Amino acid sequence: MTIITVRELHKTFGPTVAVDNVTFSVETGEIFGILGPNGAGKTTTVECISGMLEADRGSLSVLGRHPFRGGYFLRSQVGYQMQSSTLPAQLRVGEALHLFASLYPNPASIPELLDTVGLAHRRKTAFAALSGGERQRLSIALALIGNPRIAILDELTTGLDPQGRRDIWNLVERIRESGITVLLVSHFLDEIERLCDRLAIITMGRSIFVGTPEHLIARAAVQNPQITGLEDAYLTIVDSAASLTGT
Repeated sequence: MTIITVRELHKTFGPTVAVDNVTFSVETGEIFGILGPNGAGKTTTVECISGMLEADRGSLSVLGRHPFRGGYFLRSQVGYQMQSSTLPAQLRVGEALHLFASLYPNPASIPELLDTVGLAHRRKTAFAALSGGERQRLSIALALIGNPRIAILDELTTGLDPQGRRDIWNLVERIRESGITVLLVSHFLDEIERLCDRLAIITMGRSIFVGTPEHLIARAAVQNPQITGLEDAYLTIVDSAASLTGT
């Protein structure tokens, strides 16, 4: 069942075109990746999907509703871990979860959620005292506190050390196993390859590929039969798109 549909999405900020023509769909229960270089339009795309921004043109549907006009229903069904977020320095982990839980009619169990994200032992710890990885875990917990059907995770492992990244990857897999559809924004090929069932590549504000990692490799191999890995395939497709637009 399709849970998110994006068709010919277009969004500008003044004279700047952030998203020019993005099209893809997300199926229930999958981890769907949005991949692309910095400034490609990835975050603008998911902000339109989440209802934080209104698209200028195109068609958007999330759980059968328009995200910008979906009201409280969609806000309670879509959890969003933003690329950059912070909390008051002295706010404790448990206090933050209780505060966010108060905004939802049927919040998740805070003890269970703390166990899931590995922060049960940090419940009384102030935000300022958390490590980078722990702050990411808390931001994911806050995105899940409303018992959403969809979780949008934007650049969730940027700045983390290798062990921290692997811990977060394990957490994302547990989130999917719990029945939540995950929309994962990243520019890390190993992250996409490890986690995602399918992906969309966005560059220069346009979606230039939608499919499985295996499909991406096969498509790139048509241009270069020596390609066998996801990184080379990604670079081939992105470079090809750039050459066609003359950039």
